[in-house]
Amino acid sequence: MEIEVIRNEKDFAEFRFKDQKYTYPSLLKEKLLEDKSVEYVSYILDHPADKGARFVLRVKSGSPKKALEAAAKKVEAEIDDIDKKIQKALK
Repeated sequence: MEIEVIRNEKDFAEFRFKDQKYTYPSLLKEKLLEDKSVEYVSYILDHPADKGARFVLRVKSGSPKKALEAAAKKVEAEIDDIDKKIQKALK
């Protein structure tokens, strides 16, 4: 997954997923919204023909990087859990 950082500040981050348009940004947003330190999070599709999504995050406390790392770990755990359930169901 390729990511381009647009802005990285103390309480704000903006970056672009170059090859992820819906699935991963949506999952990441969902997990970030569960974090009490997150003030605002959204992803934007700048143009329908773009293959990626722009992501913005503002935190009330802590750093955007820490919030993103924690949310990404939760997404990874959820995907691993789904994979295990699929593997078990297809035995």
